[in-house]
Amino acid sequence: MSDSRTDAMRAVFERIKAHDVTMIDFKFMDFPGQWQHFSVPVTQLSEDSFEEGFGFDGSSLRGFKSIHESDMVIIPDPSTAMIDPFIKEPTLSLICDIYEPLTHEKYERCPRNIAQKAEQYLISTGIADTAYFGPEAEFFIFDDVRFSSGENHSFYEVDSVEGRWNSGREEHPNLGYKPRYKEGYFPVPPTDHFNDLRNEMVRVLMDCGLHVETQHHEVASGGQSEIDLRFAPLVQASDELLLFKYIIKNVAFRNGRSVTFMPKPVFADNGSGMHVHMSLWKEGKPLFYGDRYAGLSETALYFIGGLLKHAPALCAITNPTTNSYKRLVPGYEAPVNLAYSQRNRSASVRIPMYSSSPKSKRVEFRTPDPSTNPYLAFSALLMAGLDGITNRIDPGEPLDKDIYDMKPEELKDVPNTPATLEDALLALERDHDFLLRGSVFTESVIETWIDYKMNREAKQIALRPHPYEFSLYYDV
Repeated sequence: MSDSRTDAMRAVFERIKAHDVTMIDFKFMDFPGQWQHFSVPVTQLSEDSFEEGFGFDGSSLRGFKSIHESDMVIIPDPSTAMIDPFIKEPTLSLICDIYEPLTHEKYERCPRNIAQKAEQYLISTGIADTAYFGPEAEFFIFDDVRFSSGENHSFYEVDSVEGRWNSGREEHPNLGYKPRYKEGYFPVPPTDHFNDLRNEMVRVLMDCGLHVETQHHEVASGGQSEIDLRFAPLVQASDELLLFKYIIKNVAFRNGRSVTFMPKPVFADNGSGMHVHMSLWKEGKPLFYGDRYAGLSETALYFIGGLLKHAPALCAITNPTTNSYKRLVPGYEAPVNLAYSQRNRSASVRIPMYSSSPKSKRVEFRTPDPSTNPYLAFSALLMAGLDGITNRIDPGEPLDKDIYDMKPEELKDVPNTPATLEDALLALERDHDFLLRGSVFTESVIETWIDYKMNREAKQIALRPHPYEFSLYYDV
């Protein structure tokens, strides 16, 4: 056991004593991207637990084992210890890695394992030793959520006190101040109804050790919001994004509201994206700063070349739901055109120009959304960028015009993101060799992902009548 792991383990038991902890909660990731957990009394945790782990039934988790080979083991990572602020009994939370019980090797489909292998592969290339990721996950805050789907019915309804659709509702009294569609960016209270709630979210995030940079209302009406975390190395950034979502949802829940990271829950307004800022460093020095376009290095431009080349396949991982492609449509600030530009937010790859400092130089991939599994998404983005660097993939000329104002003939040579999840999965099926390098992803992982998403989601949506079809076709 390494010295750092030993120190982290000792800190766990010190924290248990300091906070009179009675329960230990183990959090780990299923294959599609949802945190799972179970708890044990604190007396069950010993130093050996960080080597031997705890058993669980893998057949009950999506995308994992069959029932005849269901036994699996989780081993907690002591560096992830946190006092859970939402569980009544004093509880220490630990993020876990998933192992095979017989070989004691990390499970091939454990998303956190894939992210760890991506970091190891980066080091093995000699290109860099650290990849930093800074996700900006947008979300909606709703007051009421109802949905149901059956053989003879299907509907959903979401509601928010600040939804523009409620401007004429009897609210005894209705006080107005509801953001206009596409005009919800940065309004002060009372138009921004959720500033106090977001501040509470920020406080809990910081109490749990996360570095928050800013919070604000987002563009859409109906409670769209954003809270930004500071960048971190790949695995840490993934861990922190999952903790972020857990905290945001639970703070909202205890205040009688519901948060969704679903990309497009409201028609005719902006959806929720997750712009991902990325940079590579080596021996403490930034590698993306240089004398090329927008102050980028040649390495950064090749990284962008890899992102753009593999973007259709990447979408199958970074935009992994059928709902993701309701957001990736023109007209709602969604980056559907695969191009790069400085400052221009209508390009799928943007080079932020807030600062001229070499340390702040980064690229921002704007296509992803917060429904993704961050371990898989960040790993795939890194592998695409490294492929660009290794093969010196030219990203072409930048596109500094406002894409939304360009004429169709000007856009004919600019490729687009896939139109549907099925299109993205087919692109991944054709183009995934770059993910296999260093055994970061495996053929089995890719095949399982495509099969799960195609058969459990894309085809299931295709089978079902859509409510709007009744408006279009009932009287034919």
